[in-house]
Amino acid sequence: MGKTTEQIRMWTGAFGKEYTDRNALTTEQMDEAYKKLYGVTGTELYQEFLGGMDRSIKILEVGSNIGNKLLVLQGLGFRNLYGIEISSYAIERAKVNTKGINIIQASAFDIPFKDGYFDIVFTAGVLIHIAPADITRALKEIHRCSREYIWGTEYYADSYTEVEYRGNSNLLWKTDFSSLYLNSFEDLELVKEKKLKYLDNENVDTMYLLKKVKGSN
Repeated sequence: MGKTTEQIRMWTGAFGKEYTDRNALTTEQMDEAYKKLYGVTGTELYQEFLGGMDRSIKILEVGSNIGNKLLVLQGLGFRNLYGIEISSYAIERAKVNTKGINIIQASAFDIPFKDGYFDIVFTAGVLIHIAPADITRALKEIHRCSREYIWGTEYYADSYTEVEYRGNSNLLWKTDFSSLYLNSFEDLELVKEKKLKYLDNENVDTMYLLKKVKGSN
């Protein structure tokens, strides 16, 4: 998988296995979790952001785990769905969890597809686990593989802020990821962004959709 980091070592070990087992949810359970968190289901949010798009487009999730988010997209009618995941354990679980979705082992630092292969490349709670010193490489790979759109759902903060994660440091950071993309690539424009405030505390997530502007240098 190329580049190895402290975070990758955690996610490919026992810590990552525990995460996978803890988050093995059906689409219905995931919708319930979103509803409890934000007051709106994941299916409703995905429909809001991607509902008008052709169902035959190619979509890649970077950090797909067992494919829960891809299953939501499949339920909305999208047919050409791919995922990359660093945990071999999660991939084995994904083979049981999904049908008609191609999930392979790879990392955000070395996405094994040609330039512009996908119409949409997205992450959901993945960029937050990449150290600030390494984030540019991941963003470049995501940008490289996208023909048109970059989509994401991540924890939000105005600037990079480290957050302790299950008793661990150096494993989670929140920031304004849509602005990070826009400041890194001149050919991107913001199509839509929605701040998702938690119902039971002051935390905020963000869902954003970015588009490559044709003719940009």
